[in-house]
Amino acid sequence: MIYTTEVERMCPVAKGAYHGPAPIPEEGKWVQAKQLSDISGFTHGVGWCAPQQGACKLTLNVKEGIIEEALVETLGCSGMTHSAAMASEILIGKTILEALNTDLVCDAINTAMRELFLQIVYGRTQSAFSENGLAVGASLEDLGKGLTGQVGTTFATKAKGPRYLQLTEGYITKMALNANDEIIGYEFVKFGPMMENIKAGMDANEAVKKATGHYGQWDAAVKYIDPRHE
Repeated sequence: MIYTTEVERMCPVAKGAYHGPAPIPEEGKWVQAKQLSDISGFTHGVGWCAPQQGACKLTLNVKEGIIEEALVETLGCSGMTHSAAMASEILIGKTILEALNTDLVCDAINTAMRELFLQIVYGRTQSAFSENGLAVGASLEDLGKGLTGQVGTTFATKAKGPRYLQLTEGYITKMALNANDEIIGYEFVKFGPMMENIKAGMDANEAVKKATGHYGQWDAAVKYIDPRHE
């Protein structure tokens, strides 16, 4: 350690009381975090790219400072999906400090990592008061059946009105309209279960039929339209 001349000439004065860091809630206990290995928690959050044209929802499960689980969901340009694929390999096994900059082209993932880092080290996690935290794999519960992302996608113009394209239930195939051309329901296909049935050997047409459902006043409609072509 190098000291300036002014410091070298100073006489020593005893340091007062040491209070330490404020304890944070972590997996059912209060922890005074002094190093990365003290940090544990499960949480998720959203980051955005520099021009704010896309976003990443990142879910992390951290045990003793190490990222044991990562779920990366992106919405934006096509390049973001490829960056997400890279991030799933890069993040796991790293300490949260190592992963703070994932060194990807996609700033949305870097920003999400930064926001989650702050949540975790301050003890603002979903598992803060859960004894021993959440099991590795818990993030998959955020996905739809068949482990597919749940993305709400709608489109509208002033001239022609709204179109539902994809909602929580799945891919929207038809919209139900009443006599005033107002939306009163829709037909959807649950993509995850459909693909699971196809992989199990079911005929594709039968799989689509089995995964199809309706929401709202479907039977009361006077007109059904394809939101993508009508």
